[in-house]
Amino acid sequence: MSTSITQRPIHYTAYTSELQLPFIVKLVENDLSEPYSIYTYRYFIHNWPNLCFLAMDGDKCVGVVICKLDPHKDRLRGYIGMLAVAKEYRKRAIGSTLVQMSIKAMKEQNADEVVLETEYTNQGALGLYQRLGFIKDKRLYRYYLNGVDAFRLKLFCKTMVKDESDP
Repeated sequence: MSTSITQRPIHYTAYTSELQLPFIVKLVENDLSEPYSIYTYRYFIHNWPNLCFLAMDGDKCVGVVICKLDPHKDRLRGYIGMLAVAKEYRKRAIGSTLVQMSIKAMKEQNADEVVLETEYTNQGALGLYQRLGFIKDKRLYRYYLNGVDAFRLKLFCKTMVKDESDP
């Protein structure tokens, strides 16, 4: 006799309420090496609530992406600040779906590019972002508090059109 566990479909939703914040904090703290204060979460979520998406299994938050979008030099730059998926829910395309949702939302707001940092040893994250079109922009030495290096990854949202009158 074989037993199979039926997986409920994951529901994706935008951030709607401060009541979701404890679930987001718990998920990120369990998943990411960098500690964040509650003020960091609120900075992102309160300024860009439309760029925070959650993956839900029933009432349980199993994934989150937290982003921002603001001017940077001569362009509008999106930034993926945090992405976390509960360990038991990985390999189900939840992280990819959350990132794609955030990129779509940033493009709808006219983003020129999207950037993020990830530990240079995090092969899972590097693979996920590269599959979505991100490229390694630069290596940031001793970037994290634990002394680990990071890669800054970049996704270009718009193609640059060269003016024919330029030499």
